[in-house]
Amino acid sequence: MPKDHGIGASTKRREDLRFLTGTGNYTDDINIRGQAYVHFLRADVAHGRIKNLDTGAAEKMPGVVRIFTGKDFEGVGGLPCGWQVTDRFGEPMQEPPHPVLAQGKVRHVGDPIAAVVADSPEQARDAAEAIETDIEELPAVMNMKAALADGAPKVHDDLKSNLCYDWGFVEDNREAVDKAIKEAAHVTTLELVNQRLVANPMEPRVAVGDYRRATDESTLYTTSQNPHVIRLLMGAFVLGIPEHKLRVVAPDVGGGFGTKIFHYAEEAFCTFAAKAINRPVKWTASRSEAFISDAHGRDHVTKIELALDAENNFTAIRTETYANMGAYLSTFAPSVPTWLHGTLMAGNYKTPLIYVNVKAVFTNTVPVDAYRGAGRPEATFQLERVIDKAACELNIDPIALRRQNFITEFPYATPVAVEYDTGDYHATMDKLEAMADLAGFGERRKASEAKGKLRGMGVNCYIEACGIAPSNLVGQLGARAGLYESATVRVNATGGLVVMTGSHSHGQGHETAFPQVIAEMIGIDESMVEIVHGDTANAPMGMGTYGSRSLAVGGSAMVRATEKIINKAKKIAAHLMEASESDIELKDGAFSVAGTDKSVAWGDVCLAAYVPHNYPLEDLEPGLEETAFYDPANFTYPAGAYACEVEVDPETGKVTIERMIAADDFGNIVNPMIVDGQVHGGLAQGIGQALLEGCIYDESGQILSASYMDYAMPRADDLPSFEVDHSCQTPCTHNPLGVKGCGEAGAIGSPPAVVNAVVDALRSAGKDITHIDMPLSPARVWAAMQG
Repeated sequence: MPKDHGIGASTKRREDLRFLTGTGNYTDDINIRGQAYVHFLRADVAHGRIKNLDTGAAEKMPGVVRIFTGKDFEGVGGLPCGWQVTDRFGEPMQEPPHPVLAQGKVRHVGDPIAAVVADSPEQARDAAEAIETDIEELPAVMNMKAALADGAPKVHDDLKSNLCYDWGFVEDNREAVDKAIKEAAHVTTLELVNQRLVANPMEPRVAVGDYRRATDESTLYTTSQNPHVIRLLMGAFVLGIPEHKLRVVAPDVGGGFGTKIFHYAEEAFCTFAAKAINRPVKWTASRSEAFISDAHGRDHVTKIELALDAENNFTAIRTETYANMGAYLSTFAPSVPTWLHGTLMAGNYKTPLIYVNVKAVFTNTVPVDAYRGAGRPEATFQLERVIDKAACELNIDPIALRRQNFITEFPYATPVAVEYDTGDYHATMDKLEAMADLAGFGERRKASEAKGKLRGMGVNCYIEACGIAPSNLVGQLGARAGLYESATVRVNATGGLVVMTGSHSHGQGHETAFPQVIAEMIGIDESMVEIVHGDTANAPMGMGTYGSRSLAVGGSAMVRATEKIINKAKKIAAHLMEASESDIELKDGAFSVAGTDKSVAWGDVCLAAYVPHNYPLEDLEPGLEETAFYDPANFTYPAGAYACEVEVDPETGKVTIERMIAADDFGNIVNPMIVDGQVHGGLAQGIGQALLEGCIYDESGQILSASYMDYAMPRADDLPSFEVDHSCQTPCTHNPLGVKGCGEAGAIGSPPAVVNAVVDALRSAGKDITHIDMPLSPARVWAAMQG
């Protein structure tokens, strides 16, 4: 029978009570007495020289407190980049400054050039519209290859060119890969685009800055996935505030998908302005503003080549990618197309030689950074599309081609510098084939054709790297921060626990899943465990939540801290029962002496720790509180196999997804229901990219898809009922829970499955089509069918 509590139980999410009843505490719910409001005047041209900003009339308007421009931030640090990439020639990347407010030039539509602080949001907006601007419009560069051409306008005048870096990995493989491709029995080549996306979390970004002159302390309330990182970056590198004088609070956050990892100008501005005017300052983004101020995702153009020998074994992969950085380097942007992408190009396959080249390019667009999956969806899409194309060219079954080349022995060191510790790719494919009913597909295709529709099936595999680590390795790769996690477990005198974690929850269900782990370790009810997160004043230094690291890294820190608690509690229990500590066992919330009927309840031991009348004082200090920092030894490597069935209307090109099936290996599962939800959300986002979404710029740098009227996200009727399974479990070998990561899997595995299915459907009608770039809109599909 299914478990009803502890690890493995589908416990309902306790946090949903406040979310569904409208009693959550989001950043926009925070209002401080006397607060003012800020409205940012943003550039309406993609590239221009600021000749003059006349704020005179605006300053005299009702309610205006103060107007800030770039001049007010001279001497203040720019927004820092948290990852430095060294190119294939050993040179560091070009790293231009990123001012809080534009200084001298604007470099993308949405670049903030002035900020009006007023008594009300309406007064701030009206005054911002009254600022007279004189901006000399300059030629903008939008196309990445054109941006690298001789004589192209430079986004940053002081840089040598628009090339941020030219990265090669593994550089020592380059000549061998070239030779293997030249000598291969067959080479499949595919050029594709992984289009630019806007994350669009349910809650737009918000920042509230507060300053207490009496104590010289600043507080920032913000919609962040990692408040400690924001405190470090903003305090140390931008505003020069000592960390003990700066508190960052991220309360309930309505989704992030990566876009709320980064340190943004608005956060620094509100904190700076609150001190400057000695008054709280609040900013809430409009949805339209979010389209031009939130970091975007993806935006890669790639050529990939897959070499095979005469027996159809993969022998080499070579890729060349142009990756858009936008106008500035966002916090972790350089790492996404390099270390989070190149290291996954082996996929699930034993390809002996791989070479990845990435040219990162500055353009006059919104900065690009991590978005759900961050580099791994891009790698998977390239690999799984070129494998499908190879199967088509060789006229062999795409599943058989994948199976033939699966990695089967673990641990497995890939040619792109990572080592998979566990996995069973045949098992997930077996599960997928059983769920997908491949034998019945022919009849389903006939039924579709009888209705005048084309039916196709697409299959693909994926692997991703979660819980990026260890810190000493990522430091060598350019990370400017550690990637550990921390937890403090505080036991109360009556036995309840408060767990303070650096892992932030913005939809992942931490307040439910984390107590399941702790409660099972001790044998108490989950209601006795409270999770505290999101406030730098209440939790030890932590790195936050992204990259599917919460349970593998944050949960492991909690396990280590709880183990310390249990070890100390055993000493107290041994003293109370006059027994040897080595004979003490903890089960079902009670300590017992092995082989006897002596026992003492968990609560009694906790009380003894705080009321130490009968206590081993000479050996142990009172109290029961422990902290642990956990730095993983390796990534975790969840993997899976996905299938998609579509119907295509040949008269209109409209694609309807009939089935979406996901068979995943996430290692051990703590809460199956939460895992299902995470996969469902990822599938929706992946399908959105495959069929609907795309951020489009015109040649002058204006975003043509800057509202929900133009940016098409999936609705409920665009999606089928998903069929998901995670019964294939190969536990991670290097964290105490044996968990991997599930939050990004759906977004990684679904886009190639959808595209493979559509191509299969069109080929069933005799169309010689091998690829269509995402999104597969009706217009694109119809045009492809017309040749």
